[in-house]
Amino acid sequence: MSGDNEEGHQPRETESKSALRNDQNNDHSMVAQVNATDAQQRYQLEKEDNDALSPRKSPRILSFPHGDPENPYNWSTGRKIYVLFVGIVSVTNSTLGSSLPSGATEYLADYWNITNQAQLVLPISLFLVGYIFGPIVFAPLSETYGRRGVLLYTFVFFTIFTMACAVAPNWPSFLIFRLLCGISASSPIAVVGGLYADIYNDPIARGRALAFFMGVHVRWSFYAGLIIAVVSLVFLLFMPETYAPSILKRRARKLRRETGDPNIFAAIELEKKGAKHLITVTLTRPIRMLFFEAIVLFTCVYLSIAYAIFYLYFEAYPLVFQGLYHFNTGTAGLPFLAIGVGSFMATGVFMYWDSYLMRAKKTNAPWTRLEEYRRLPLACIGGPLFVIALFWLGWTAKSDIHWIVPILSGIPFGIAFLLVFMALLNYITDAYEVFAASAMAATSACRSIFGAVLPLAARPMYNTLGIAWASSLLGFVSLGMCAIPFAFIKYGDRIRANSAFCQELRAKKEEFAKEREQSESVSSSQEGEVGTVDVQQDGSTRKEEV
Repeated sequence: MSGDNEEGHQPRETESKSALRNDQNNDHSMVAQVNATDAQQRYQLEKEDNDALSPRKSPRILSFPHGDPENPYNWSTGRKIYVLFVGIVSVTNSTLGSSLPSGATEYLADYWNITNQAQLVLPISLFLVGYIFGPIVFAPLSETYGRRGVLLYTFVFFTIFTMACAVAPNWPSFLIFRLLCGISASSPIAVVGGLYADIYNDPIARGRALAFFMGVHVRWSFYAGLIIAVVSLVFLLFMPETYAPSILKRRARKLRRETGDPNIFAAIELEKKGAKHLITVTLTRPIRMLFFEAIVLFTCVYLSIAYAIFYLYFEAYPLVFQGLYHFNTGTAGLPFLAIGVGSFMATGVFMYWDSYLMRAKKTNAPWTRLEEYRRLPLACIGGPLFVIALFWLGWTAKSDIHWIVPILSGIPFGIAFLLVFMALLNYITDAYEVFAASAMAATSACRSIFGAVLPLAARPMYNTLGIAWASSLLGFVSLGMCAIPFAFIKYGDRIRANSAFCQELRAKKEEFAKEREQSESVSSSQEGEVGTVDVQQDGSTRKEEV
């Protein structure tokens, strides 16, 4: 009987396991189908917006003619530089706002009588919590409603909440305003990558733009941030819209008013925009890319570790230079200057690599045709430098070693941090193009989680392990992350071959290029036929322009 029972149970167990596997496969296939459909719809929208073919009927979809000066790709250099400048200014305000409390920790504690050291980390950590949720919303919205409106409205709220921090009546309200500040300030971090992709079609020009984008009283700290934010807001007010679908949408509205033709539309006006589509497709795109796009996932992991270590330095440096070397409050910020010097040097390294890449492309070097070789070698340099900087700080921060030695570790740290960020962010921008803002939002949200949480463990970790081994622990973790850009170089093309987003982009780009060539050849032949006529005169035939 027992044998019969075992035989009876075994088929049922096998059937249940098989059903479970089928359910899992169905779930995965459903997500993959949503990703593929999303990619097809979004790229079709971009194609229609930039297509220069003849007008269509019912409805008449507006597009940019070839060489249209209102197409952001064709804007003047001065206008593009202005957009570049506004992007840098908005991101500078965001990063400045995140670190404002770091130099006023003692004043915060005295002013509000805060004795718990863990609470003193909250002004920065809560700001970074805002970085988690903001990009997931703002980046997809910028891909639907345009960049300018999203940037402008969120910056206005950032300015208001910065003022609120300056006049906060108590500690809890101050922390709430810091969270709201972080949510508003996360918009430029997520959107500016897409902003530059809108105006720079050439990957080299886009890469340079992103490189530049990357390159004492408690209340007065926030008043200073407020003043800078208000001044920056003026520049943002005059920034033009860069998102091509939104520009065409305004043009279509204008033409409908002027011509009385209700059938003139921009492609973006025909896109689904119901609440269900917004929630299930648009707003979930960054999350889907994070979990189902290997390039985005591993980029998020690496950048999150590097970003968290950077913010952990705001807690570690005071322990090292105030606790060990007895720097006072006025000089405690000076070690960060070395990181700034390293960041400046990283921009020079980026520009040198850029010129080297251009020379190689002119000689038609085979490696320049591989997308992974455009930027990732910079991360291969930055990764090991990042590890060296961490071990350098940990094992030279000793009372019998001059303070300048651990300070100088900030130079390779600054070089490495910026090289890794510039390389990987450029890589995902080049790989995902139309979806660059959503990919950047995924990386921003993920690294902000790490940046908000890890600094909370800084003091306990350094107090328990000591400066040397705490820094070494971070160094060993970073050493493991170094393999990611090397893996992308070796396997990146295969990874992209299995990506629904990347493959749809590639297929549509090839299709669009063929249609463009056919359209231009037809247009040139038609111009030749229409532009001249045969004229008979005095028994001879001559060509005459119409």
